[in-house]
Amino acid sequence: MSDSNIFHQGLVCPLDKNNVDTDQIIPKQFLTSVERSGFDAALFYDWRYLDNGEPNPEFVLNFPQYQGASVLLTRENFGCGSSREHAPWALKQYGFEVVIAPSFADIFYNNCINNQIVPAKVSEQLIDQLFNLCQSVVQIQLSVDLKNQQLLVEGQEPIHFDIAPDVRDRLLKNLDFIGVTEEFNEQITAFEANLENQRPWQ
Repeated sequence: MSDSNIFHQGLVCPLDKNNVDTDQIIPKQFLTSVERSGFDAALFYDWRYLDNGEPNPEFVLNFPQYQGASVLLTRENFGCGSSREHAPWALKQYGFEVVIAPSFADIFYNNCINNQIVPAKVSEQLIDQLFNLCQSVVQIQLSVDLKNQQLLVEGQEPIHFDIAPDVRDRLLKNLDFIGVTEEFNEQITAFEANLENQRPWQ
């Protein structure tokens, strides 16, 4: 495999929790703004900070070895709860480019894709292996081969992850839904021109 296949490479941060909902990812009091900025400080706010506003030393994002992490490893049903798009905004602004989990809430999954975050679905058995690896190694650097749907860790077998082909292609091309539509601009223009010719009553 060539380096050109690597979509992202980064440090893994293990968040060993099931059913993390969007209110835990970013609490409701931070939803007053629709500007896509400033949400990184609010990410996992209730877990990340103590009552006095100081960082919680027992929360994984505050561990020194995970500073600068861009790959979030977590458990099943990540992103459940309300459909707030602020959740992927906060993850993205913090620096997370990839979230690895056995399953995601549907709306959150689509919101991740629209914000160019790779939601990689991996079997629970392989998720357990990754968590065990995080416990035995101080830091894990993980590469994402999006084209071949593989997670790569040096010294380990490649880990396959599930992602729909159309979603994979959108991420590879850095396109949202509007961008996908714009790929068909020539065909749309031709259709509209032909449609005008078929409406002599106008």
